[in-house]
Amino acid sequence: MKIAVGSDHAGFELKNYVVQWLQENGHEPVDMGPFNEESVDYPDYARKVGESIVDGTCQEGVLLCGTGIGVSISANKVKGIRAALACRPEFATLARQHNNANIICFSARFTDRETIAKSLENWFAADFEGGRHERRVNKIEPCC
Repeated sequence: MKIAVGSDHAGFELKNYVVQWLQENGHEPVDMGPFNEESVDYPDYARKVGESIVDGTCQEGVLLCGTGIGVSISANKVKGIRAALACRPEFATLARQHNNANIICFSARFTDRETIAKSLENWFAADFEGGRHERRVNKIEPCC
């Protein structure tokens, strides 16, 4: 499965870790940048990741920034994206099961590698439950 990965400068180091983790766990990461630690604007990379999912280039995505909040907000501006900030592995599971998240976001400043690895394991292992959750997810789509 092709997984788009992006970050800002604060998430650069952990982005590289995520790319490696994805490769080691049988996924095909597509690194959308940045490619060094120079200051960049997180919305640019969140948009790249989101658009790659909407256009079918990638199936899902992972985003990181200092808090994870900025990339979550930015990615969710792309129609068809449901980006969820996973502070704990349980959040990753529920983001998939209840929200059908297609992008998982992490805080580079407040999340360690072990938590990211476990969150990714949980996210990929979980399935969307549908049912009442599908009705709710359908209400998330932009109204205008």
